[in-house]
Amino acid sequence: MSYNAIKKVIDLGDGRTIEIETGKLAKQANGSVVVKMGDTMLLATVVSSPEAKEGVDFLPLSVDYQEKYAATGRIPGGFLRREARLSDYEVLISRLVDRALRPLFPDDYHADTQVMISLLSSDKETMPDSLAGLAASAALAVSDIPFNGPISEVRVAKIDGKLVINPTRSELERATLEFIVAGSAYDINMVEGEAKEIQEEEMVEALKFAHDAIKHHVKIQLELTDAVGKTEKRVYSHETHDEELKKQVYKDTYEKVYAIAGSASSKEERTAKFKEVQDEFIASLGELVEDTTVGLAKKYYHDVQYDAVRNLVLDEGKRLDGRSTTQIRPIWSEVDYLPAAHGSAIFTRGETQSLTTVTLGAKDDEQMIDGAFINGYEKFILHYNFPGFSTGEVRPNRGAGRREIGHGNLAMRSLKQVLPSEDENPYTIRVVSDILESNGSSSMATVCAGTLALMDAGVKIKAPVSGIAMGLITNEMGTKYAILSDILGDEDHLGDMDFKVTGTEKGIVACQMDLKINGLSYEVLTKALDQAKAGRLHILNELKKTISEPRADYKPHAPRIITLKIDKEYIGAVIGPGGKIIQEMQRETGATINIEEKDNQGIVQVFADNKASIDAAVARIKAIAAKPEVGEIYEGKVKSIMPFGAFVEIMPGKDGLLHISEIDHKRFETMDGIFKVGDEVRVKLLDIDKQGKLKLSRKALLPKPQRPEGQPHNQ
Repeated sequence: MSYNAIKKVIDLGDGRTIEIETGKLAKQANGSVVVKMGDTMLLATVVSSPEAKEGVDFLPLSVDYQEKYAATGRIPGGFLRREARLSDYEVLISRLVDRALRPLFPDDYHADTQVMISLLSSDKETMPDSLAGLAASAALAVSDIPFNGPISEVRVAKIDGKLVINPTRSELERATLEFIVAGSAYDINMVEGEAKEIQEEEMVEALKFAHDAIKHHVKIQLELTDAVGKTEKRVYSHETHDEELKKQVYKDTYEKVYAIAGSASSKEERTAKFKEVQDEFIASLGELVEDTTVGLAKKYYHDVQYDAVRNLVLDEGKRLDGRSTTQIRPIWSEVDYLPAAHGSAIFTRGETQSLTTVTLGAKDDEQMIDGAFINGYEKFILHYNFPGFSTGEVRPNRGAGRREIGHGNLAMRSLKQVLPSEDENPYTIRVVSDILESNGSSSMATVCAGTLALMDAGVKIKAPVSGIAMGLITNEMGTKYAILSDILGDEDHLGDMDFKVTGTEKGIVACQMDLKINGLSYEVLTKALDQAKAGRLHILNELKKTISEPRADYKPHAPRIITLKIDKEYIGAVIGPGGKIIQEMQRETGATINIEEKDNQGIVQVFADNKASIDAAVARIKAIAAKPEVGEIYEGKVKSIMPFGAFVEIMPGKDGLLHISEIDHKRFETMDGIFKVGDEVRVKLLDIDKQGKLKLSRKALLPKPQRPEGQPHNQ
């Protein structure tokens, strides 16, 4: 054997294990591991350049999670039939890992670093997303790359009232809460998930349960590091400093920056004033100053802003726009703004604004998901767009990036919890949030605007949902802190936490948390959740002033869907040979018709933007799929004439025998001259025999002839 594999095993305590192996695959990477649980296997690799590029003062980290279709025995769709750009699902998992890893790299480490995670094998029950963070951290643990970990990610879910770590995919269908939680041995630093209107204390309990599992994962990774012999990390020097310049920047600018921060000005005015102070200081350095010195001065000036804004909050309880720590920015909203949309709303909170639309579609409009692990169809779609003009920037429109996908997913998680059941809602629903202004928490504005637009469209949501973004400012010792409600963009950038919480009046339905510091206690987390609840309910009351419940009906111009159930045996008749019948019905009525077999029945959806089209299509489907009923009267058409009677079609494809004796009360010796093919005749269905043959009567619908007086009964 030409390799020296080292393996460690994490015991989940319920008979399941997770194996971490290194030294067998991808040995030229700085670090590589294979993580295995059940038949699911992930390969994680990490490579970091030996030196940082000149002028780079941040960590150029890229994290990519990709699923190989062979892992699930599938061939990719599309023309090329190969793995292409990352799907939204893969992007979301990449973001989960990125958000967990990024805060734990040293602040002064700036070398290009790439983490790649590949799904190599997968069973149908083991969720790979809950293993990706562990795999990435383990790859770093067996490398010489500086990292203040290890970390791990787990999924915690409540199944049948009991908390479970990394449940199976089928178990998740019964979950009342599910969160992906990441953290180190000491702290939680990332949370993302959804729940069915849970209380704050239930969420904290789940996070504590997840953290206990994470601590065990970290312990096993440290053992792996020792076994591989990578306890010593590489030596690096990626920053140069000028302590005299730093002191000068603080001395000349701090008081000015603190005054601007406390002036309660608008974002535009504040940004301009901050830039004036920076430009003034750089000008004071002289015209011959070197570019490196200018770069350092800008870096130190950013540090001044960081300290001034934070000290203002901690020392005076004042924020950049003059609000108290618990105060929500002014809110206004409006529905039915776009007359041609099926539903629309504007939600504006401070300097953040979302224009959101709802479009109702048919089954054909469902989104096809063609992933290696997740595939099928989705009938609730939410898209979030963040154009450059929303922040006054010039930025090319290159389509949805990772940020847009992540923010849209959080809003989608929130709103899907209150959608009506599939039986109550036949529509495919697409919600689109266009952010027109942004200064903090545009994803939460999307949730609020989405709630309003859904109610405006007449979608019978179970309850309105609102969302709020919470922030945190702490001092260096962690002895003093301030929790901020409804944070600004600058407070997100300069603060220690971005904690988004969405919910109804009854409880939490989704959350997303990113923590940039070590040492967030559960006491502070609980206070943040309680403060968030007060903010959520305030915003919810503002939404209700605009529209308090879904409209009683859809808009007049919204399409309508009628759902019919037909016997399974008639599915083929409705479709016709090669789809001929259904295509003809769609062409002639203008309706869209979808049919599928479900629970041993045919479920037919008829979709059109006007009642006449729907009525015409429904009538034709009913005519094809209706079952003849004994005793019913039908308007039939003579299809053929025999010596003993006529065959009459009472429904498309349903012929019955009208015997010569059932044509009239009087007796006919021959069929000559009674009917001709094509004649319409009203008949009653007398019987259906064991072979399914129909017995018809015209005589039964005719009045009996009166007998002449005195005529005996037997004549």
